[in-house]
Amino acid sequence: QVQVVESGGGLVQAGGSLKLSCVASGRIFSISTMGWYRQAPGKQRELVATFTSGGTTNYGDSVKGRCTISRDNAKNTVYLQMNSLKPEDTAVYYCNARGQLWDSKQYDYWGQGTQVTISS
Repeated sequence: QVQVVESGGGLVQAGGSLKLSCVASGRIFSISTMGWYRQAPGKQRELVATFTSGGTTNYGDSVKGRCTISRDNAKNTVYLQMNSLKPEDTAVYYCNARGQLWDSKQYDYWGQGTQVTISS
């Protein structure tokens, strides 16, 4: 019903920057929240940043001041600009999209994830 596809991951040196993109497509009537989460080996998935349809952003404590989330509503796309990257930012980054389908049902979908590796 809904496809969520991430792109932009890769290998970056510590102190560098990376921009992730996520596109949601399918039988989408509206998107209430799109955002990014990450999961490092042996750790629980944690919030990176989210962007609501009302324009509210929310950041995880570990990335505040280093990451910026933005959204293109017309393209159902959300971006994550990450700066001053640290080795501890290494993780699989997942995009999440929540909202309403054309048949009024609510949805909550995840992408397959994109690997971000920061070398020291």
